[in-house]
Amino acid sequence: MRQVLAAFVFFTRLPFWRLTAIPPENFKRIIPYWPLTGWLTSGCSALVLYVMSLFLPYVIALLFAMIARLLLTGCLHEDGLADFFDGFGGGASRERILAIMKDSHIGAYGVTGLLFYFALFYALLSHLPLELASAAILAGDPFAKGVSSMIVNRLPYARSEEEAKSKAVYTKMNAGDCVICILFALLPLSGLPAPRYLLATLPPVISWYLLTSLMKKKIRGYTGDCCGALFLLCEMSFYLSVLLISR
Repeated sequence: MRQVLAAFVFFTRLPFWRLTAIPPENFKRIIPYWPLTGWLTSGCSALVLYVMSLFLPYVIALLFAMIARLLLTGCLHEDGLADFFDGFGGGASRERILAIMKDSHIGAYGVTGLLFYFALFYALLSHLPLELASAAILAGDPFAKGVSSMIVNRLPYARSEEEAKSKAVYTKMNAGDCVICILFALLPLSGLPAPRYLLATLPPVISWYLLTSLMKKKIRGYTGDCCGALFLLCEMSFYLSVLLISR
């Protein structure tokens, strides 16, 4: 139970840490519950989108939904995406890529990457009807987190534990962890309006494979920034697929 609580403490900015003290060791085993935290972040985003759309135009309500998730997660994943773009865009060697990603300053690649990411995210969801956009958010966030979490079983951590930003390295998932993770990732897909939208689950898996292959080649492992970037890019491929299927 403390591992579940640790996942919500780490991946959101809500004060779950006030409920009980969580030993540092629990933060190493939070990855199986990453999709479960997606239930909260996607639920809040979809709720804000629906409520705000009752009073404001849909395109403006969507902006509030995006802001809600950013506030809820503390821009954790977006920070990782910016560092990922900076590192892999500006680094020529493994050591240089890792050094750039660890630097707290954002560079040109990070700024440009975030601009295009937010623009594409907004454009994709704004072209979906409200009901479909809400269902896509509720399904896409947890599913993309479930797919992304499998990185810990494919790649080793690229740095030592002492060099990790969070001072904790995720433990590889065993068979039971994988089952839990997959269930939390797949259950929200039942809310999609038609079976054909399940095809949208294929591009995130392909994106996961291509991106993790790139990480394996460039830095021979992953970092926390890689996890955040992987989630957002897999999620983006899901929304793109939903839009294509809907048309």
